[in-house]
Amino acid sequence: MMNIAQKNTGHRRSNGSKLAALAIAAVLALTACGESNGSNQGAASPSASSTASSSAAAEATSSASAQADEAATRMFKDWTGHEVEIPTHPQRVIFHSDTTGDIFALGVTPVGILKDNTPGTVFEEQAASVEDAGFPISAEKALQLQPDLIVFGNSDEAVYEQLSKVAPTVTFDSFASMEDRVATLGELLGKQEEAAAWVAQYKEQEAAMWKAIRESGVGENETASVVTMYPGNRLFVMLAAGLPQLLYSEGGFKQNEMVESSMKEELGFLEISAEKLPDYAGDRLFVLTPVAEDAQNEMSELMSGAVWKGLPAVKNGYVYEFPILTAGSDASSRLWLMEELPKVLANR
Repeated sequence: MMNIAQKNTGHRRSNGSKLAALAIAAVLALTACGESNGSNQGAASPSASSTASSSAAAEATSSASAQADEAATRMFKDWTGHEVEIPTHPQRVIFHSDTTGDIFALGVTPVGILKDNTPGTVFEEQAASVEDAGFPISAEKALQLQPDLIVFGNSDEAVYEQLSKVAPTVTFDSFASMEDRVATLGELLGKQEEAAAWVAQYKEQEAAMWKAIRESGVGENETASVVTMYPGNRLFVMLAAGLPQLLYSEGGFKQNEMVESSMKEELGFLEISAEKLPDYAGDRLFVLTPVAEDAQNEMSELMSGAVWKGLPAVKNGYVYEFPILTAGSDASSRLWLMEELPKVLANR
């Protein structure tokens, strides 16, 4: 997973040959009909009929070929406004984004990804056989992978220009909502129906999850907060990325006043001092356990201190932990979280 400090902004060709054959057959059939009726209307000379048939067949072939070429590609306006001609059904895709699990959720295996953020994730096994496109992405490596489409989760125009020389390249907003990201990927990959079905099914499952959670005794007005620690004793309240996106979804937990105020500023996360933690802690407190050993030790020190022990959520036993790498914003991680959340809540 990318360091939190690094990310705070941020052919199939159609059946043209069959169409052409059908068009030619139709022309020949019409020609034959014309010749059989010639005894009553005056038959055309063999040379004239042959010329007309050849001309019509050529036009039909040309038209069918043009339709096939047109269907093979289409125009797409990307996140940062580029108008790009992309394959209608790309076969070799580089997906370079923090939300790698989005593309796996649609059943597509890319040829290249940002592999630094895959160890420890719920899609680690799926990503194992995929090539690393590098961080930052390497245009040279991209060229080696021979993509027919590059999906670039960044707005860096200089890098975009380099990548666009390798293959059709579109920028991708990795901070958009999960539903919007999946829909956009469906459009890019020629899987619009699959993407729409995925989102619809997800929403049904999410609604059912919250219904079950409420029936288990979690109040509709209860608040929740998510915190994590980064090396250097840096305590963060997570606001609009990963687990909070699920917790604060429709039918979910409320935000306390301080969290709500910070989210209105469209912050993805907020660094706070330990002394400020009581202002941000909700009725339920979720902890994303860090990866770095020193951050783990610092989190343990915080949790053994007086400020932590004085929090209502701690006193009530309403503290839940998730490994930070499994609590991503991508679609694959969201599905996993949706299955695990009712389980952890049921244990307290």
